[in-house]
Amino acid sequence: MQTEFTGIPGTPKAPDVAVVVDVMRAFTVAAWAFRRGAERIVFAGTQREALELKARHPGWLAFQDGEPVPGFDLANSPARLRSLDVRGRTVVQKTTAGTAGALAVADAGLLLCASFVVAGATAEVLRRARPETVTFVVTGDGGRAEEDLACAEYIADRVRSAGADPAPYLERARRSDAAERLADGVRRGWTGVHPEDVAMCLEADTFPFAMAATRVDGHLVLRPLDAGSPEPRPACRPGPAGPVG
Repeated sequence: MQTEFTGIPGTPKAPDVAVVVDVMRAFTVAAWAFRRGAERIVFAGTQREALELKARHPGWLAFQDGEPVPGFDLANSPARLRSLDVRGRTVVQKTTAGTAGALAVADAGLLLCASFVVAGATAEVLRRARPETVTFVVTGDGGRAEEDLACAEYIADRVRSAGADPAPYLERARRSDAAERLADGVRRGWTGVHPEDVAMCLEADTFPFAMAATRVDGHLVLRPLDAGSPEPRPACRPGPAGPVG
C-alpha cells in the first residue's frame, strides 16, 4: 500500500481511498459520540448550515469547534460530551479542520475519518480493502499538524504490522502545538475546553469501529463501521436512519 500525506486540498480531486485525520478534537468527539450511541453525524460546511439543519430537525444536536456559540449543543469537547445524551440522535458537526477536510474529499471511493481512538480499527478496514494508494488528509495547521500526521503515520504502520506500537506516535501528539493550545485554553479558563480533552485525544485503539462517510441526500454523513464488516452499520445502537435534509 502506497501512502500520500496532504493537507486539506484547495481544489478537491477525489482519491480512491482517503483517511481524514483530526485528533484534537473533531474525530475524537465523533468517535465518542458513536460510542455513546449517536445514530449518525452530518457534516456542515458553515455554522449557519449547521444551525439550519438543526432547526429543520427537532431532536438533532449541533457541535462546533472553538468557543461555545448560541444554538450549538457542544463546543467540540470529548470530555464535555459526557454530559449530553446522544443515544439514537443525529449530530450535525461543523469544525474548521476535520469536517472541512472530509468535505474537501467527499467524493472519495472510500472515505474514512480517524483519530487515535479508532486508529487500529481504521487500519483493519484498510488492510481488508487492500487499496493500492491511500491519501491521508492531515487537517490541522494547513497540513502540518504533528498530532494528525503522527496519527496518520500510526494508522499506516498498523496496516503494515498489526503489532505496531502507538507509544512513539502518541508522544509526538502529546508534544504538539495543538495539545499545548488546548492546555493553555484550560489555564485561561476557555469554556470550550475541558481539562481532560487532551488525555482523551491521546488514547489509542479505544474503540473497535472505524468511521466511514458517504453522501446521503446531498449531505456527507458519517457512521460507525465495524472493522470486520464491509458496510457501515451502527456499532452501538441499531435502528433506522431516515432521510437527511
